[in-house]
Amino acid sequence: MHLSRRTLLAATAGVAAGLPSTQAVAQATGRKTLRLMNRVIEVNGKPATRYGVFQPSGEWGITLNEGETFDVRLENGLDVLSGLHWHGLNPPWRQDGVPYISGPPIAPGKSADYSFAAQPTGTRWMHSHFGLQEQNLLAAPLIVREQSAIRSGLQEVVMLLGDFSWTKPSLIFEELRKPKPMAPMGSMKEANPSGGMDLNDVTYDAYLANDRTLGDPQVFDVEKAGEVRLRIINAAASTNFMIELGNIEGTVLTVDGNPVVPMKVRQFPLAIAQRVDIVVRMPADGSALPVLARAEGLTRQTGVILRPPGAAIMKIGETVGTPAPALGLIDETKLRAAQPLPSRPIDRSVPVDLTGNMSGYIWGMAVHGLEAVPVSVEKGERVELVMRNTTMMAHPMHLHGHSFQVTEINGQAFAGAVRDVVLVPPRATVKVVFDADNPGLWAYHCHNLYHLAAGMFATVVYRGFN
Repeated sequence: MHLSRRTLLAATAGVAAGLPSTQAVAQATGRKTLRLMNRVIEVNGKPATRYGVFQPSGEWGITLNEGETFDVRLENGLDVLSGLHWHGLNPPWRQDGVPYISGPPIAPGKSADYSFAAQPTGTRWMHSHFGLQEQNLLAAPLIVREQSAIRSGLQEVVMLLGDFSWTKPSLIFEELRKPKPMAPMGSMKEANPSGGMDLNDVTYDAYLANDRTLGDPQVFDVEKAGEVRLRIINAAASTNFMIELGNIEGTVLTVDGNPVVPMKVRQFPLAIAQRVDIVVRMPADGSALPVLARAEGLTRQTGVILRPPGAAIMKIGETVGTPAPALGLIDETKLRAAQPLPSRPIDRSVPVDLTGNMSGYIWGMAVHGLEAVPVSVEKGERVELVMRNTTMMAHPMHLHGHSFQVTEINGQAFAGAVRDVVLVPPRATVKVVFDADNPGLWAYHCHNLYHLAAGMFATVVYRGFN
């Protein structure tokens, strides 16, 4: 994953001081070990202790190849209850990593074992689903490399985005929940004047790409005029980004790990928890290529640098003159699934109203008009979710355990991308369909961490599952 040296040293130091080695077991069984641990990163020259997910070798997260089994022992080296959700994979429901829904959290010093087919392939990721731990950077890449990607021989670069605050997540959330107008603590952003939309709940101190800011960005060595496959993951807790390639035109291959009809782009919207794979060809003149992520509605950005041999590295500011635009669904309407779901009638259509407001900071999901009611399905059904956003804030909606296809936006029907996260902008209606082929009890929620914590969470329940 091309870890920075400072992060790697902090991680391996944590491994050495952490739980007993399971290397012998891993070698005998082929099982990989992941460890949750404390680590120290630098943010604009200052040390910060945050959480991390590393293998004993120091590798960040995990990379598998198509056809392999996800065979992992997860060890909790933290001093708090924790665990990981395997975002974008579709495991048996008891191995989904959501505490108190798919299983209990992992106690400090304890472990849990996972074994299931690593499907679907593509750019996935892992993150804590316990409390507000995701804001403390408890997230990492989870890549299942497609046979097509392996055969292509293209260099791959993973860019995992994050938002960083020196304020404790619990205090951020506490401040968000205060009645408005609120005290100017610096942890909340009021409504954006553009169209009355609320774009950002939280004012962050930094935006990160692979744990680093543009003050000290990660630099990847690449071939002159060669092609590079970017695997970009928005692991931020509460920030949408616009990916910017400058004057270079890239080709979108997948969204949320799932193949789409290739689409040429110079910029691409990436909502919280979404991923995109973009192939770029490096400039013919041998110059370096910044790959930037601009925070929605703000003048701030982060990113990484692709550097051919001998290329100069220009200083890139963390702020720019013009705010990034609000994310919409224009690009979403252009995406077409390369492998769409089989055509069949819809067996069950479920209305889901996304409710809430910034003033009271209470968010919800009304299924069939009722709060706290699950989406009930039967195995084998084709299910349609009709998500209507009644609020003035966008919500990136994620369904666990399934891949869904976007089929309609504001009355416009089309055979859209297959995803696991779709953005539902203010006052918009988005329809998706999925096949109920994975029985269990599944989380279904907004992936803005603070919206989830404030109540925008529901479940999909199969009748009669065990």
